[in-house]
Amino acid sequence: MTNSPQQQAISGEPGTGPVPAPHEVERIPVDFWFDPVCPWSWLTSRWLLEVVKVRPVEPRWRVMSLAILQANGRLPREYRAMLSEARGPARVCVAVAAEHGDRAVPALYTALGRRFHEQGLPQTREVVEDALHEAGLPAGPAEALHSRTYDAALEASHKAAVDLAGDDIGTPVLGFGGLREGGGGRRAGFFGPVVNPVPRGEEAARLWDGVALLAATPGFYELKRSRP
Repeated sequence: MTNSPQQQAISGEPGTGPVPAPHEVERIPVDFWFDPVCPWSWLTSRWLLEVVKVRPVEPRWRVMSLAILQANGRLPREYRAMLSEARGPARVCVAVAAEHGDRAVPALYTALGRRFHEQGLPQTREVVEDALHEAGLPAGPAEALHSRTYDAALEASHKAAVDLAGDDIGTPVLGFGGLREGGGGRRAGFFGPVVNPVPRGEEAARLWDGVALLAATPGFYELKRSRP
């Protein structure tokens, strides 16, 4: 018997081909934790948007922070200062989620990512306000750039990623819920996948199938090779 499209997407069954139209298939929610200043998060997020075109996947955009992940008094002072500054854009994303809802986050992330990772612009208030404008949002959340108002919310969102994937990780984190193929409805989360360049089209779909299959395998923890 052939698995349903939902089961195929989770199990990574090869040869699934194009998925039916979105209204015909229940889309699979996948949590994606990112830090807006992390270049690897950016590349993985662009891959995930490619996956949405060819698999019934519904990303839920969450925020985590390299500054929290790498908080360590033994790090050089200059590096700790850089990480402290890097917390700002994550705070802004959390502020947008709190004030305008989770659905407003992906457009802002795309606008910030274009500026930080494609145009090489600095993480200044002017750049952040411009990104907010592009995302159709007011400039108010830019206040969070240098404010601790949303730190508790950021730390809670970050903790959810660490609770799922462990603390020996980086950004991004991909979270799967209700895995059915051998997983007994369990939750699973992993760092990555780390990709460069971004897979497109069917190549993106094949990578998704492989990642989903690994996530549905009880006892699987890590598959890694050195980055160039």
